[in-house]
Amino acid sequence: MNSDFMDALSTLETDKGIEKEVIVEAIEAALISAYKRNFNQAQNVRVDVNRDTGTIRVFARKEVVEEVFDPRLEISIEAAKEINPAYELDDVVEIEVTPKNFGRIAAQTAKQVVTQRVREAERSIIYSDFIDREEDIMTGIVQRQDHRFIYVDLGKVEALLPQSEQMSNEHYKHNDRIKAYITKVEKTTKGPQIMISRTHPGLLKRLFELEVPEIYDGTVEIVSVAREAGDRSKISVYAEDKDVDPVGSCVGPRGQRVQTIVDELKGEKIDIVRWSENPVDYVANALSPSKVLDVQVNEEEKSTLVVVPDYQLSLAIGKRGQNARLAAKLTGWKIDIKNETEAKELGLYDPETANVPGAEPKEEPDEESHVEGEEDWLEPGNPDDPEMDWDESEKD
Repeated sequence: MNSDFMDALSTLETDKGIEKEVIVEAIEAALISAYKRNFNQAQNVRVDVNRDTGTIRVFARKEVVEEVFDPRLEISIEAAKEINPAYELDDVVEIEVTPKNFGRIAAQTAKQVVTQRVREAERSIIYSDFIDREEDIMTGIVQRQDHRFIYVDLGKVEALLPQSEQMSNEHYKHNDRIKAYITKVEKTTKGPQIMISRTHPGLLKRLFELEVPEIYDGTVEIVSVAREAGDRSKISVYAEDKDVDPVGSCVGPRGQRVQTIVDELKGEKIDIVRWSENPVDYVANALSPSKVLDVQVNEEEKSTLVVVPDYQLSLAIGKRGQNARLAAKLTGWKIDIKNETEAKELGLYDPETANVPGAEPKEEPDEESHVEGEEDWLEPGNPDDPEMDWDESEKD
């Protein structure tokens, strides 16, 4: 090696971000193995690479002892003092043993080490870039597929889309451009392995963040997502500012915002509902588009009994129970749905006492105040009030 090689390492440090000193130390370690392998030497040696000139020297390291048993590893005190009178017992003497033809071996070894280090550094950089993108979405291009994965080019690396994370209503072709959700980034011996998904609920959430500025800037918050990929999804949204319509913000002018997301998901139906801290309203909203007459809440069991009009029972339950299932997943409440007729027959529903979604919660009247004020419905000056003197002149 020469000074040009060291200059190349400096350039590599600038371009690839690999420290020059790290590479040189790796070369020195590799040269020790190369020396022992090529020259059948078993002694303890040290390789020194000059950081300026690139000159390589090999030194045998021997311990100073009184009696030598292994001349490859030991040197007598007398011989050590001939080299330098300052040596004492247990010191280590270094004797240069650089072979004449060691330059060619050193060059090959250095090339292998540099190539390996560059590859490792590139993998490390890619891993660092993508570990920060975990739980985010990226756009990639479909390259090829086998019985286990679809391979998607993300620019610097190929990501894996397993069969279990593929949407049933999608057919992927070479060079198709798709958005995918990064579920996991792992370090492996062959470099970073990136797993992506098209079915994860996080994909829907990130798509809304991309399309709806109010979500991106925090004005509107996505509270929960329930998804059956490729078929139907529900998403609940909330805005702290009462002047902001969270559902309208997500739908967009003429439905353009949500339609863009529907197109990306190949026609997947999306219900956007308003979140509420009141479980009566939240569960009723989640069962959209069906109308709800009553929601009875059991806080202990985290369950609800929902009463719907007879003609909307099938709409509330949905095809194969999908609407009710997604609503339960979205809200975190168990939902039992009954039609109005059945609920009345079982004594579970009374229109007079029903928890109507969107209405003010009913308060039980205070018994004492009811007795004292039972005539409060009579207006002052009512001629029908037997307790009041009525002046006909005042009536006129």
